[in-house]
Amino acid sequence: MNTSLASYLDSLYQLGRDHDAPLADRLLRLRNMTPGAAGLVALLIRVQGSRRVLEIGTSNGYSAIWFGDAVRDTGGHLETVEIDASRVAQARANIAAAEVADHVTVIHADGGEVLAASPDGSVDLVVLDAERPAYVGYWPQLQRVLSPRGVVAVDNALSHQEQVAAFRDLVTADGRFAVQLHEVGDGVLTVVRLQQS
Repeated sequence: MNTSLASYLDSLYQLGRDHDAPLADRLLRLRNMTPGAAGLVALLIRVQGSRRVLEIGTSNGYSAIWFGDAVRDTGGHLETVEIDASRVAQARANIAAAEVADHVTVIHADGGEVLAASPDGSVDLVVLDAERPAYVGYWPQLQRVLSPRGVVAVDNALSHQEQVAAFRDLVTADGRFAVQLHEVGDGVLTVVRLQQS
């Protein structure tokens, strides 16, 4: 990541923190990933050489910029999904300002519906940063869309571990996947396909 982009991300993250601080209603907050968590996922994209990345839960595009920069390095593309129209507009503006728009498509839709419409084996890495109770319901589709050695990265696995617990138990019980909790930021749970189902 170049220094100009790093500086832009620092400013955007601080704006998000300032925006969220006085708001009691979590749905009004931007709830951006921490830099540590976003950086870890960006590293996973680069290590895997991900060509197709899907993020569910765009917010204002902060994490999508991290991932867009990473897929620029791998020759890949990010699709990021957000259900709130005002957040979609914010994300598109921020992604354009960060100069990664050529590598990122912001989709205004329900994440579960986009996931269900994705072709089999079409996604190398999926980032879940949305409504956590929905993740258990996503699991059948996640298994279907993941490529061989595909990865699911779940944010807030420590800060909201009670909401992620059922999903974590479900994926841990599936012997076809390696599961690891990373104590970075708010906690990132990684789920890696070990073999083609």
